[in-house]
Amino acid sequence: MNNILIWNSLPKLALVSLVAFSVGCQRNTPAPASELASEPAAAAAAEPKLVDTARIAAGDSEPGNWLSTGRTYNEQRYSPLDKVNAGNVAKLGLAWSYKVDIDRGAEATPVVVDGVMYTTGAYSIVYAINAKTGEQLWKYDPQVQRSKSGNACCDVVNRGVAIGQGKVYVAAFDGRVIAINAKDGTKAWEVDAKDGSGRTFALTGAPLLVKNLVLVGSGGAEYNARGYISAFDIATGKLAWRFYTVPGDPAKPDESAAITLARKTWTGKQYWKQGGGGTVWNTIAYDPETDLIYFGTGNGVSWNKLERDEPNGDNLFISSIVAVKAETGEYAWHYQETPNDNWDYDACANIILADITLDGQLRKVLLHAPKNGFFYVLDRKDGKLLSAEKFAPTTWATHVDLKTGRPVVDQKVADWSKEAKVVAPGPFGAHNWQPMSFSPKTGLVYIPAQEVASMMAPHKEPSFDNREGVWNIGGDLPIPADPKVIEQIAASLKGRLIAWDPVAQKQVWSQPYTNIWNGGTLATAGNLVFQGTADGRVVAYSADKGEKLWESPANSGVMAGPMSYEVDGEQYVTVMAGWGGVFPLIGGAISNYAKVRPEARVLTFKIGGTASLPAPKNEAVPLPELQEVKADAKTLARGAELFIGNCAQCHGLNAVGGGVIPDLRYLTPEKHAIFAGIVAGAKSDRGMPSFAGRFNPEEVEAIHQYIIERSHALKQALGSPAEGAASAK
Repeated sequence: MNNILIWNSLPKLALVSLVAFSVGCQRNTPAPASELASEPAAAAAAEPKLVDTARIAAGDSEPGNWLSTGRTYNEQRYSPLDKVNAGNVAKLGLAWSYKVDIDRGAEATPVVVDGVMYTTGAYSIVYAINAKTGEQLWKYDPQVQRSKSGNACCDVVNRGVAIGQGKVYVAAFDGRVIAINAKDGTKAWEVDAKDGSGRTFALTGAPLLVKNLVLVGSGGAEYNARGYISAFDIATGKLAWRFYTVPGDPAKPDESAAITLARKTWTGKQYWKQGGGGTVWNTIAYDPETDLIYFGTGNGVSWNKLERDEPNGDNLFISSIVAVKAETGEYAWHYQETPNDNWDYDACANIILADITLDGQLRKVLLHAPKNGFFYVLDRKDGKLLSAEKFAPTTWATHVDLKTGRPVVDQKVADWSKEAKVVAPGPFGAHNWQPMSFSPKTGLVYIPAQEVASMMAPHKEPSFDNREGVWNIGGDLPIPADPKVIEQIAASLKGRLIAWDPVAQKQVWSQPYTNIWNGGTLATAGNLVFQGTADGRVVAYSADKGEKLWESPANSGVMAGPMSYEVDGEQYVTVMAGWGGVFPLIGGAISNYAKVRPEARVLTFKIGGTASLPAPKNEAVPLPELQEVKADAKTLARGAELFIGNCAQCHGLNAVGGGVIPDLRYLTPEKHAIFAGIVAGAKSDRGMPSFAGRFNPEEVEAIHQYIIERSHALKQALGSPAEGAASAK
């Protein structure tokens, strides 16, 4: 790729870019116990009471528990507890914290059942914790293959567990679904969720328990994935059904009538070779009344519609909401939010089910605010579009036509498939995976929104690499190297907490942030909204007016959704803190303005809490002895091209690390001496995938020389905020 260094200012739009890369290394810390307890605990948890579909559906009858990742099947992330409220939240203090093993992105929402908390950290490690004291009860490490770390676009994260029938279910990053005995943390069963196609595959989403099934989606739509959702028997792990979201090899029979329907909307000849995309990598919702499962699907492979040979087809079911019957996985309905998606507009943001009054009639609706910038209200019985309006700056489409249900795309602005364009939202989205919440008390949805546009440019020559772990987005997303321009870009990024009225389809109030990539939200009956922030805080606002009422330091960026529970009559609020994900990995120079590092913890607060966190880590290190640049300009340019296409997904644009994994500009002389071996897989057990066979020796050395050149550039620029902030290793 030849990335032109471009930045273009847009009114009220932040411009940031992202490019196609793959691979990374993990950052480890010792396996710890609670930071409140005097020593680690290794006791078994009490035998949990039966958790099943009926109990989760009736979750409002026991507000002290949080039985599923969204609390109940409606995924509203609303707590009926009100002992912590707008009148006393200022007295909230840290009750306890628990340090998880690996300092990478923390994205899970914990589940609490009868006084025990179950949550996950990076590499899908599961923790059972005493919800009152923070004492570890047990830990289960699935021993994820570190060599597979490059098989997901956006960090080795996990968004939580499902619990039911005495077991805890986790979708492990490397493609296994594991049932763990809730009492003692021992493994009950394990199954491989891959379909045998050999395509790039990773699991990051939280499973969902429905009846006698555990539901798990799939990831990998930046690679060569074909999306699907699977249902496994909760007692044995046997596959019950699987729903593919895009058609496969046309020479083989279609797996379902839905695939036959979808195939009519794919007009090219190579999509099935590329995989097609449409992965189900995030939230899943269930309505016991309709007995339907709802899930959102991801982008197509490649993003660029021309590189996937699809100039005009809708390409079902990418970027869609799909409803299927719970027991069989049979197709019920779909609504495609972005037909012929050309912008990475996943529909995988969390889905909320609610009952609201529209035109004087109580309607059972599905609420959705995906990456494409429109807030959708659908009838959840049949998928009919009821309304859609922009909730963030959006230029790719002028509006959604309510008669046809289709967006009206402004092709002059949005179609970058043949020439570079600045499009809003960009691939980071107006709302990404960080969960929104809904309060039936205020009738408002609380969206962790962001204003961010991107320059998107097609490849000069179409290319696709079908090997495992290789990113294929079909274009370039240029970003400048000039620190002053990067500083301008970082200043233009805007995060925003928006309180949205889904009936009137308008903003009621908002709170601005100076960074994007802020955390999910929790609404409570105490007239509160909780949210973590990218710059390392946990904040509470009044739910009705948006007044800031409280905040506490988190020592790290917070992305996960908070939750609340009750033990022995006392209400607690918990959130996982830990910086990571695609923004700090790729956008290191820009994300460094958040000035946080990935200290991963469970943080739990209560009224009158007096615990404290240790001082934030200060990992600034001096620049090691510089190596001599031994390459000419042509070789350095080739090294930059190879780095951008293969390394920057984890090690940062322009080789500027975001603090999550090592900044390669700080390589020691010893690491430089074994650079070729590292690229060939010497550290694959640490999370650096092997690139053996992908590069010839000259290409490896070109990448090496480019990194050395970037180290010299850093030495010259250490005084500037953009580069100096990235100096932590």
